[in-house]
Amino acid sequence: MPLEPLLIAELALLGVGTGFLAGLLGIGGGMLMVPFITLILNGRGVAPDLAVKMAIATSMATIIFTSISSVRAHHKRGAVRWDIVKRLAPGIVLGAALASLGVFALLKGSWLALFFSLFVGFSATQMLLDRKPQPTRTMPGTAGQLGAGGVIGFLSGLVGAGGGFVSVPFMTWCNVPIHNAVATSAALGFPIALANALGYVVSGQGVSGLPAGSVGYIYVPALVVIASASVLMAPLGVRAAHALPIATLRRVFAGILYALAAYMLWKGLAA
Repeated sequence: MPLEPLLIAELALLGVGTGFLAGLLGIGGGMLMVPFITLILNGRGVAPDLAVKMAIATSMATIIFTSISSVRAHHKRGAVRWDIVKRLAPGIVLGAALASLGVFALLKGSWLALFFSLFVGFSATQMLLDRKPQPTRTMPGTAGQLGAGGVIGFLSGLVGAGGGFVSVPFMTWCNVPIHNAVATSAALGFPIALANALGYVVSGQGVSGLPAGSVGYIYVPALVVIASASVLMAPLGVRAAHALPIATLRRVFAGILYALAAYMLWKGLAA
């Protein structure tokens, strides 16, 4: 699959959008990338089932770079809860390894698309309802955060997102302020993306039908173009996140998730 100018332009535009959202919402941009990379690969002859898997893997790999840019900007504002990052990260790595090395390779792309849609829709609803947590609720202890990290890492590995769609609602449910939750989610995106990307490379070895330029399930040309554009835009998203009111952030988050969930539901049912 040649990297013609139109493909480069499409991937760069996607990188600009996802980079901004990574900084704005702490979602790593993965839930925007997966539907669009699926569409791009489908349009260039990659089988639908394989296109979904490659989109998930490539999306996750780009988050390695986006998260670094985003978290640096959040850290400068003192918004990252590093104590939470340290407790969630070990579980995240374990959950990600289980998903990307095992379950991901066994499931069909159509089932992954349906799972992506349903879970993202559920996350959007939880965010939009904005149910007030009990004022006495706090983050669980070390063991509880280890378990929560495992769930976040595993689910992220199945849908190719940076975990913000789980970690942001979870942290706000535990009375972590939304701006701190978004910033901390951005920091968690790095271990999630690194562990899962390595798993996709290993589990994708020997798979037939992969286009030239693929390393395992990861399509490297798309990774390079999207990551380059997204890294430049993430700090602008961070600036917008700290300027917008909390209610607006929640509505933006939920609206984007609903739209992408609907698209992937259609892809999964069509397959």
